[in-house]
Amino acid sequence: MNGLQHTWAVVLAAGDGKRLSALTADSEGTPVPKQFCSLNGGESLLQEALQRAKRIVPLERVCAMVAGQHRPYWRPELHAHPIANVIVQPRNRGTAHGVLLAVLSILDRDPLARIVFLPADHYVADESALADTLKKTVSLLTRNVHRLILVGIEPDEPDPELGYIVPGRELADGAYAVRQFVEKPQQRLASELLSSGALWNSFIFAANGASLLGMLRERIPSSVEEMATAYARDDRSHALGTLYERLESVDFSRAITQGAEGSLRVVAAPQCGWTDLGTPKRVADTLRRLSHTNLRPRLPDAVHRSPTRASAFVDLAAQHARLGLSI
Repeated sequence: MNGLQHTWAVVLAAGDGKRLSALTADSEGTPVPKQFCSLNGGESLLQEALQRAKRIVPLERVCAMVAGQHRPYWRPELHAHPIANVIVQPRNRGTAHGVLLAVLSILDRDPLARIVFLPADHYVADESALADTLKKTVSLLTRNVHRLILVGIEPDEPDPELGYIVPGRELADGAYAVRQFVEKPQQRLASELLSSGALWNSFIFAANGASLLGMLRERIPSSVEEMATAYARDDRSHALGTLYERLESVDFSRAITQGAEGSLRVVAAPQCGWTDLGTPKRVADTLRRLSHTNLRPRLPDAVHRSPTRASAFVDLAAQHARLGLSI
């Protein structure tokens, strides 16, 4: 088997989306996690992220990381997805623990796996441009076996709501060293970062599974030991459930990548209409661009919406209109 056949993609869809809860209430007033909502009446953000993953790996190696408490939402969304590729956290305990469980699950099936992680709350206008960068990122893992490779997005404006990656020297393979991270800078600093060549931190990243597990073991050793032990037990579901009851929430960026810049690389993706949809303001800004430019995601016919696929639970654009919010 060649390297490409060992490439997997994980869509991270276990978050609660609390910052967006004002926009995601269903007909009964219950906030719906944003990954199960649509931006503008189309597929859910989760489905769009799964289609994004299928641009770089086949369906049999696309996994969805979800949370047990969200089962009423993801069960209809993933009814046609390979059941072995639905990785269920008993509850959301932060992105670091989600990544860890995904790594253990995939390495159990493919010890040579290289894994691309994709958040489920992004909008991308030019999917092809991002897919080309993701394919390049995967290919770089053959020469950066022990590195975690981040995907940074070339900014089209200084945005103080986003995190930034400041690249270091350019390497022979086209990737860059990582000099530092800057999280949500003031407007003036965001403009300076833009001028200096900084990239938006997309939280899309890739690594060889075994190397990533080693990095996690260095940074959160007790979590790795306890989760690996629970995962190996015959009563895995019960053991993981018991463990997750007492796990604290751990953020991957803060706990794993920050302070580890020397072991990281970053690849620059071109401007592609990328944004995360983490706050009402970012949703409003994206809807405003859509209304002004008719910008829509482009998917090939092979991955257009199936008539049997479940609809998104909430339409964020309709919620904006219903609440009388300006876009």
